[in-house]
Amino acid sequence: MSKAQELTRRKLLVGSLAAGGAATFSSIFLGRMWSAKAQTNDGVFEVIKSEDEWRKLLTKDQFYVMRKEGTERAGSSPLNNEKRDGVFQCAACELDLYASSDKYDSKTGWPSFTRPISDDAVATKEDRILFFARTEVHCRRCGGHLGHIFNDGPQPTGKRHCINGVSLKFKPAV
Repeated sequence: MSKAQELTRRKLLVGSLAAGGAATFSSIFLGRMWSAKAQTNDGVFEVIKSEDEWRKLLTKDQFYVMRKEGTERAGSSPLNNEKRDGVFQCAACELDLYASSDKYDSKTGWPSFTRPISDDAVATKEDRILFFARTEVHCRRCGGHLGHIFNDGPQPTGKRHCINGVSLKFKPAV
């Protein structure tokens, strides 16, 4: 094999490894946003809107959290201090998600609940960003990102649904 062929072969091998690494990086670090977009546009959810329609319906902060899977600043939601009886609904589609009776102060800076209002109110998926597995929670009807579920909550469930307040609307009991 000539030196030119050997160099070309080496370049091809290095290039292939670099491309594979970039693809792996993209799938791990950027895949969350791509998968959320695919889910909301392929008919999985009952409420489907274009990105422009969501932008018109939601505030800038709601769009960032619910459609781009962002996180609001800890302690920024007025719903942290909401103690009245009622229901917490999806800010995008108004589906009932959490009962006030299941809300508790987790001291994390986000509204926290022990469980959803019903087994079919929310959908979950695994989030492996930065190689750390977490359970992401979304509205079952529109796919809006709500927050994450952790296994450090109080009984009876031992779960903490750590929810971005901007993803919720509160509907007081009558």
